[in-house]
Amino acid sequence: MKACFSPFAAPSLLTDQNRRGTRSARKRAVLCAIVGILAAPPAFSQAITIDSQGNAVAPGQAATVDRRFAQIEPTHVALSQSELNAKTRQEIIRVLQSEQGFAMRPFPKGHKGLTLVANGKLEPAGEAYLTMITSQGTCAKPGDRIVLSDVKIERTKIIFDLNGGPDRKHRFLSHIQIGSGTSMGPVVQNNDPDPVGARLTLAFQNHVPELTGADVKALLAPLISFDLKTPIQAFTDTLPPKLKDAILNHHVMVGMSTDMVLFAKGQPQTKTREMDGQMPFEEWIYGQPPKDVEFVRINGNRVIRVEVAKVGESPQIFSTDEVEGLMRTDGTPLAPSNTRAVALGDAERDPNKQAPTAPPTLRQPGETLPQEQGQQTSGTMRPVRFPKSKPTDETATQPDTPAAPAVQPAKTPPESPEDAHPAPASTDPPPTQD
Repeated sequence: MKACFSPFAAPSLLTDQNRRGTRSARKRAVLCAIVGILAAPPAFSQAITIDSQGNAVAPGQAATVDRRFAQIEPTHVALSQSELNAKTRQEIIRVLQSEQGFAMRPFPKGHKGLTLVANGKLEPAGEAYLTMITSQGTCAKPGDRIVLSDVKIERTKIIFDLNGGPDRKHRFLSHIQIGSGTSMGPVVQNNDPDPVGARLTLAFQNHVPELTGADVKALLAPLISFDLKTPIQAFTDTLPPKLKDAILNHHVMVGMSTDMVLFAKGQPQTKTREMDGQMPFEEWIYGQPPKDVEFVRINGNRVIRVEVAKVGESPQIFSTDEVEGLMRTDGTPLAPSNTRAVALGDAERDPNKQAPTAPPTLRQPGETLPQEQGQQTSGTMRPVRFPKSKPTDETATQPDTPAAPAVQPAKTPPESPEDAHPAPASTDPPPTQD
């Protein structure tokens, strides 16, 4: 019996040598796993950037953005090496305080705002600029009038608050209350609306140099224009030359915004709201017969269709976007204009001068089909012919059905001898009458 149970008792009586071997095997397995992980090739991740239009941008490639958010052209203003003194500081504040100008770029709301390096670049620019406008909101659009509400001069920068600035008034005093006992009241009632202003910072390298008011305006020229202009001049100066000429000539192009249409044509005489399938749109109507009537179709804030109707002529319809290529920074070429004339009423054709309308066909333009000839031509359309049934097939499919008797031809009555042998025709000439 002991010999029988000795094999089952062996696992509980492992020697120290076996235990050491098991531990060393485990260590070798762990080391092999670590070496395998370290020897494996590293996995690289690829970041994919999506621009504002939803298109993927390759690494290192600049995304196409609207020219309003593109990088500016640096200015070239001569700057002094001497530091700004107290007298010049007060003069700059006196000249620029409450000064009015026209925005050349969109200004975002918020405390951070835009930073313009003197004779340098704009920060942020491109997609970051567009993201700031989208998240913070717009304080002023290109062509809008803005006011320099406050000017602060620090050691290396000048800070401008535009249109009231981004801060609330009395923001600290509104949290202070004065009273006795249980009756407490704030020092300032916080009933002011939310601020809608912006902030612009003009940065210098080491210190603010000796400047005049004209020098500061020249440095701010890419963002703010302080020239005397009318609103339409201030707005069109921010646009490409072709688009500017179209607005000044009172011409509406497909792709224009509602602001461009208002500057070009003014307020419409009639507005109608309709539905084209699932798409709502507004129809702005300019003019009345017998003058030219222009129908401008707007979806959202963009023109999607322009129709010009003249008395005695077929209306012209434009539906191709012509503005998008002008407002892009990647040099996108303009698409050819899509002009389509619509015939009024039923089309009349002169059968003596005009050919009839061609029937509908599945052939591609310029495609020719092989002509039918005496021999069979591959690819030629011919009538479908069904195979004729054979007697063997009928008997094979219906073995139990007796075959129908053959139809005997109808018997004809025997012919008479006269019918079988007709008389020969007479060859004598017909008699003549005297």
